[in-house]
Amino acid sequence: MLTPHAGAPGDHDEYRALELLAGMPYGRLSMSMRALPFVTVARHIVSDRSVLLRLHGGFGYAQACDGNVVAYGADNLGDRGEGDEDVWTVQFAGTARLFDPSPAELERFGRPPRTADESPFIPEYLCIEPQFITVHHLGGVPARQVAHSA
Repeated sequence: MLTPHAGAPGDHDEYRALELLAGMPYGRLSMSMRALPFVTVARHIVSDRSVLLRLHGGFGYAQACDGNVVAYGADNLGDRGEGDEDVWTVQFAGTARLFDPSPAELERFGRPPRTADESPFIPEYLCIEPQFITVHHLGGVPARQVAHSA
């Protein structure tokens, strides 16, 4: 689980970023495959200062990421109501490593999908320790004020 800590001035931002990530189940993994940029969706959980990802092994993405620097991001774009302009995004870069999750981590991931592009879903797992982590927040006029300001 995520635990707050004291330390360098940017530690609060890192804690906030990981806290926001922990509240969303999915994000986007960015990597390079054959020298070309590529983005895919991944299920994630936050464990201390690491972000653990579950991907479909049939695509070969986890193998391509193992030992390489990747970027990962998540946001609340799909979790907002009509007129809600309160937007946040978290993104970071770090080295991805294949790993075998513990039973407790598997439970936190929840049940995997049955299929990926109509093929049986084969879970593979990556662990990333975030570096260069950023949080961006866009705040808008609350929906109740928008209705009155015309």
